[in-house]
Amino acid sequence: MAAPFPVATDVRIAGDEHQTRFILDLDKRISLRAFTLADPYRVVIDIPQVSFQINAGAGAAARGLVKAFRYGLVMPGGSRIVFDLSGPAKIKNAYGLDPANGQPARLVIDLESVDRTAFVQALAVESRPELRPAIGPVAVPPAVAALAAPKPANDARPVVVIDPGHGGIDNGTQSGGEAEKGLVLGFGIALRDRLEKAGKYRVVMTRTDDTFIPLGDRVKIARNQSAALFVSIHADALPKGEGDAQGATVYTLSDKASDSEAERLADSENKADAIGGVNLTEEPTDVADILIDLAQRETRAFSNRFARLVVGEMKTTARMHKHPLKSAGFRVLKAPDVPSVLIELGYVSNKEDLLQLQSESWRSKTVGAVAQAIDGFFSKKIVSAGPKN
Repeated sequence: MAAPFPVATDVRIAGDEHQTRFILDLDKRISLRAFTLADPYRVVIDIPQVSFQINAGAGAAARGLVKAFRYGLVMPGGSRIVFDLSGPAKIKNAYGLDPANGQPARLVIDLESVDRTAFVQALAVESRPELRPAIGPVAVPPAVAALAAPKPANDARPVVVIDPGHGGIDNGTQSGGEAEKGLVLGFGIALRDRLEKAGKYRVVMTRTDDTFIPLGDRVKIARNQSAALFVSIHADALPKGEGDAQGATVYTLSDKASDSEAERLADSENKADAIGGVNLTEEPTDVADILIDLAQRETRAFSNRFARLVVGEMKTTARMHKHPLKSAGFRVLKAPDVPSVLIELGYVSNKEDLLQLQSESWRSKTVGAVAQAIDGFFSKKIVSAGPKN
């Protein structure tokens, strides 16, 4: 049976700081669209969905004008390759080749060094093609489907939105061969299954597969679904040389970070959209101000209470950070009318935490703890909303 998507089997980069060629071997020819982005200098290649079966570390080695590259699914039906450049460059050639003379089909990108002025001029005539989706036949992304399908009128159950962080081209943190996006997706699906089995809530996932969902869409899903609770699932990692940290942490929204570590993490997570090669998530200042202002009111109080419940329940199943309750300016928590928390399950940079994150037994117990906290949150909310004696 033929593979459902073209398969990429090998990659090569050749050249120097003046001219660099990128070659991707495939089992069939594909179409592509290429464009450049500035600050930092990047080249983005949009292609139909591809199954990448190349060396996992292939994108880390620098060569010529390419400092590094990353690749992955950016939406169902569309993949993306992003090159981080050592300086301004133009796309001299970008084309696909049919297999011939015993050689596989190929995707070829030729880059040529230019000065800053020429680079910026080239940007001006591209008419912002980054605003268009990846080329090729594109299915409706789960996020778009969730945005378009509001909560059924005849379902009175509270809506819980589970948001596994990262996905697609955005791997999140990585250590020991494990990517954050896979670990948190497994946890999120297990939590969904646990909640659905109880039948008390309608559960919506921001993603159920390895798809890139922009931060703004994650928030929109929660608001469009009239969610009663938004739970974002992540795993942290300390950069090399910055010591060691361990344990789970629960974050709520604040316009001022509770400490420098919380600020570092929020800055890192808020840049997630840029990892896809394009950052289209900037909101008008007045809208951002309104969101922050509203989030400081009743919603923030509910978020803080749920965060305390999560920490209380998780203490029985997971190692907790020495300061398990923190706050920072996470964009994904900025729905003004939806209580929201971000759970960092642990540090993939810590060996013991990583072993826990990979353990099905630990996941099952910790999923149970988070589910118990959700039950506690809604039971108290329902009681407090009832008639006074």
